[in-house]
Amino acid sequence: MAKLVRDKIPKLIKSQDKDPLFYVANSEEYYKALVEKLGEEVNEYMQSHNVEELADIMEVVYAIAKHKEVDKKKLEGIRLKKATEKGIFKNRFILKGIKE
Repeated sequence: MAKLVRDKIPKLIKSQDKDPLFYVANSEEYYKALVEKLGEEVNEYMQSHNVEELADIMEVVYAIAKHKEVDKKKLEGIRLKKATEKGIFKNRFILKGIKE
């Protein structure tokens, strides 16, 4: 059942008079756990369509970016560059194929 949890979870478990068993992951395990957590959060959103799940996805994305030494400002810059070059998803285009 080992899984990555938010930083305050062990303390919250202790506040319920329970004894959490946890350890601090090394860098490699942490990255793998973040990628796994991202998939988990995306799946939860796909099932529930709950906006809170989007916030969870963002939290994991920010943690992955920080782990890769990319701060929020730089990540946003990358997003804006792609938006400028390729656009966003405002027009709702669905590509069916390309005529030859």
